[in-house]
Amino acid sequence: MVEEQYPKVPPGRFDAFLLVSFGGPEGPEDVMPFLRQVTRGRRIPDARLEAVAEHYYHFGGKSPINEQNRALLAAIKASFTARGISVPVLWGNRNWKPFIHEAVAELASLGAKRVGAFVTSAFGSYSGCRQYREDIEKACAEVGASAPEIVKLPQFYNHRGFLLPQIESLRDAGATDPGTLTLFTAHSVPESMASSGPYTGQLHAATAFVAETLGLTRWQLAYQSRSGPPSQPWLGPDVLEVVKACDTSEVNRVLVAPIGFVSDHMEVLWDLDEEVCKLAADRQLKYRRIPTVGTDARFVGMITGLFVAPDFEETGEGRLFAPPQRHCFPGCCVIP
Repeated sequence: MVEEQYPKVPPGRFDAFLLVSFGGPEGPEDVMPFLRQVTRGRRIPDARLEAVAEHYYHFGGKSPINEQNRALLAAIKASFTARGISVPVLWGNRNWKPFIHEAVAELASLGAKRVGAFVTSAFGSYSGCRQYREDIEKACAEVGASAPEIVKLPQFYNHRGFLLPQIESLRDAGATDPGTLTLFTAHSVPESMASSGPYTGQLHAATAFVAETLGLTRWQLAYQSRSGPPSQPWLGPDVLEVVKACDTSEVNRVLVAPIGFVSDHMEVLWDLDEEVCKLAADRQLKYRRIPTVGTDARFVGMITGLFVAPDFEETGEGRLFAPPQRHCFPGCCVIP
């Protein structure tokens, strides 16, 4: 069982870095095995998975997430070099190659003892935080006594390196223009899962901060990418439903900020750039989506800062606002 609290992390005590992400297929032949891996234990029939697979086939059967992680890994290495940080920098995924257990085995072979792990999920939830910690713990158990101690770096939903690039992009995209509705989107999760962690509180705090900073008067938080059965309550409103209900007598343009994601991967490309874009066109609404943070220098600098000093205090470039609640409290983010 994972520990209920993050360990205290003295600055400068890591001897390796691990980028931890979701993973995605690299070609058409990987799509169904990948989806079975994602949904293992949930008894989802192949017919349902094949419907989801069509989203990947639409883009050539390849998710962009792995290339985006390779680009982020390269940017982190360059940032470390510029800061004089000389440590192994590795990458491991939950659901596709390279897997987390492969990265942990390599770290062990390199003699790493204490590793800082950055998970590409800004907000706290079971799937976005605790499950990754469980995956890391399981991988360390598989490797055995030679496995290093791996410490997940703190959530970063309220860090300036994550939010300022999005504020700038929204400002440049005309978020305050008359007739513009700004929609912040994040991945929906079951309401029962959301009730056990800080996910919704952190999302509301982050979106409210961005909206207030920009002076937005017409904005809303919506959810996307629901995958559960209709009988199970999930977080809403769904972004498609919000666009459908949009009052076109007052709104002529929809601007979407996928604040719940750090890169333009499949769910951003399909759900927003395909489905929401088409619906907006059908409703004769102008549509634009701002980019995710990706490899923005401020985001990469934030990752470097978290690795050097988890509270990011030594540069003065830490959190823009106080967290709505202490993260990783006892019992946080379990599945009820």
